[in-house]
Amino acid sequence: MTEAIKKTEIDEFLQQEFERAGYGGVDITNTPLGTHVVVYTMRPGLVIGRGGETIKNLAKTLEEKFKMPNPQISVAEIEIPELNARIVASRITSALKRGVHFRRAGFWALNQIMEAGALGVEIVISGKLRTDRSRYEKFRSGYLPKSGDAARKYTRKAVLPVQLKPGILGVRVQIMPPDAIFPDQVQIIEETTEEAMKKTEKETAEAKE
Repeated sequence: MTEAIKKTEIDEFLQQEFERAGYGGVDITNTPLGTHVVVYTMRPGLVIGRGGETIKNLAKTLEEKFKMPNPQISVAEIEIPELNARIVASRITSALKRGVHFRRAGFWALNQIMEAGALGVEIVISGKLRTDRSRYEKFRSGYLPKSGDAARKYTRKAVLPVQLKPGILGVRVQIMPPDAIFPDQVQIIEETTEEAMKKTEKETAEAKE
């Protein structure tokens, strides 16, 4: 089993285990002392458990079921859920399960993401949306480059399936966060009044010399 496949399986397992905790993804890093695992969630307490019981059981499962050497788990709280692609995708799938129309769910999520400060977003809901034929609906807003270093470095992505009566739908979310920096972006640094006065005094003194 390749590392990529193993990470995907672990990610899917954690999604099922901690959906109620607002699971938002996982980072896995191999180290000389074992495996460092960071679980991102809206509600860390549900992942840690009373007295650390849940996180201890998780470490045991990762070691035995997924053959992960000496897993060291830490839990990171997600401060702005609307900027986490996994959480947004999960919210959309939950809405679709409750019978919310796909367009309403898509536009609602789009507005939530942009109001949270995202630079850009794209949501794609695909599958049997209205008829027997498969199709897709795309929701876009802001600036979201598809290629280049900025796209690879900053774009947050998530894809989740959802089983409905007509069939399986796919929900794909891509978010460009507020802190993304683009190569053609010009940063303007404004001087304070005090700094400007000192600079003027210095230039005046130099001119008199």
